[in-house]
Amino acid sequence: MNIQALLSEKVSQALQAAGAPADSEPQVRQSAKAQFGDYQANGIMSAAKKLGMPPRQLAEKVVELLALDGIASKTEIAGPGFINIFLDRQFVTDHADAALKDAKLGLTPVKPQTIVIDYSAPNVAKAMHVGHIRSTIIGDAAARVNELLGHKVIRANHLGDWGTQFGMLIAYLEKVQNENSEEMQLSDFEEFYRAAKQHYDEDEEFALRARGYVVKLQSGDEYCLKMWRRLVDVTMTQNQQTYNRLNVTLTQDDVMGESLYNPMLPGIVADLQAKGLAVESEGAIVVYLDEYKNKEGEPMGVIIRKKDGGYLYTTTDIACAKYRYETLKADRVLYYIDSRQHQHLMQAWTIVRKAGYVPESVPLEHHAFGMMLGKDGRPFKTRAGGTISLSDLLDEAISRSRALIQEKSPHITGEELDALVNAVGIGAVKYADLSKSRTTDYIFDWDNMLAFEGNTAPYMQYAYTRVASIFKRTEVDIDALLAQPLVLADDREIALATRLLQFEEVLTTVSREGTPHLTCAYLFDVAGLFSSFYEHCPILNAEDETTRQSRLKLALLTQRTLKMGLDTLGIETVERM
Repeated sequence: MNIQALLSEKVSQALQAAGAPADSEPQVRQSAKAQFGDYQANGIMSAAKKLGMPPRQLAEKVVELLALDGIASKTEIAGPGFINIFLDRQFVTDHADAALKDAKLGLTPVKPQTIVIDYSAPNVAKAMHVGHIRSTIIGDAAARVNELLGHKVIRANHLGDWGTQFGMLIAYLEKVQNENSEEMQLSDFEEFYRAAKQHYDEDEEFALRARGYVVKLQSGDEYCLKMWRRLVDVTMTQNQQTYNRLNVTLTQDDVMGESLYNPMLPGIVADLQAKGLAVESEGAIVVYLDEYKNKEGEPMGVIIRKKDGGYLYTTTDIACAKYRYETLKADRVLYYIDSRQHQHLMQAWTIVRKAGYVPESVPLEHHAFGMMLGKDGRPFKTRAGGTISLSDLLDEAISRSRALIQEKSPHITGEELDALVNAVGIGAVKYADLSKSRTTDYIFDWDNMLAFEGNTAPYMQYAYTRVASIFKRTEVDIDALLAQPLVLADDREIALATRLLQFEEVLTTVSREGTPHLTCAYLFDVAGLFSSFYEHCPILNAEDETTRQSRLKLALLTQRTLKMGLDTLGIETVERM
């Protein structure tokens, strides 16, 4: 359940009954310290200002009108007019019990939206590198959370599969196939791309043929389309292996490459001209935006068709937004794209809004992210200064994970060891990224991410196995256990149960803001509260059977919450470490 939403509704009703304007925000938040209760309503000051009355006087009136019977055990006014709300123990107990009996842990059903999420976006004939990891795993976490909450999620992998470079790539693929009787695997994309570029730069006959192939490809030539399709298919086959290793939910069906929008571009340019938004300038077609100024303080010109007839990324992104609204019927569109692309996207979307392609009621959201940096504070590179392939990074994670686990748990062998090594290694790389705010850069550090202490994947995976081990040490009939009463008497039991009930609040924020680091912080908090509960409240050796059964239920709710939370991050859990 969403306690914050429930209390917000109650406080809002009391505010209006007290005479506050209808648009007064209750501003209910979780309290930072236990002495201030479980929640605080902080909206009294702004409402009192609108009314022209002392905040504390309004707070007294609101508390008097607050209908929190059966929800809060007490409310108190603090400072100039903050309202502290202390949850009723029975309320916490009843809802924790109800959450345990629900497959979705009591998550409130939502009014489903169709949410299109643009993420990953690798390029054809290039290996995925570390620069793709943030978009891929943060976007995937957003997709998982929104699906869990009940929304229809359409994953859009905006593959870079169109452009002038494909003439060069097709010409080189043709050359290689003519010189090799064996079927080419394109196993080394970096070498393939580099060799193609070298031929283009040094061999004029090759370059002429390549430029001709661009024109043919864009005109729908069957031979060029076949060669282009081969490049795309081989690329996505290799990328899919990386997605599978990363435990990312993208599939071939989610590919929506730049080529998908190509047929739309001439019509969009013509329509923007017809609407008076685009004009010709020195042979190019340009949209001038008053919202953006150039160095001279004049409206910035955004080119949507070059004078040679070619289109730009902006044109594609205009078509992309239009397609997602008109064809995919999106209610909301999220883009997980590097922060350096922000102005480009904003310009494209300004044109989209002016043209009426997507109404203001459908948000277009750029969930930008910072960069992964090395310990030197510079973009993460190889020692030689080259780009690190994502595949190599994951290989290194697996290697380090194996060494660590064999040292700590030499009794684990065979297939169980392989599964554990994979879960910990891949989980460590993902969690290290997901646990940082996406809007900031972060330092990539192998030692920190594989540590069994602190807010890391190994620690969280161990926390899960620690709870799971309780049920391995005793025979528990789960159905019979769920029928037993939940009795929360100790303050540590109440603290843990209250935090477990706040899971939906975290997921709702992550869904709204695209901030999976909040899930990581929440799970780390739950693990700490469980540790305190486990240490001070004996479970299997409880003083009586009712307490034993009740504490087992609380442990079970913890286990299920940790698992569901880690699942939203694409982090695998293991039963033994």
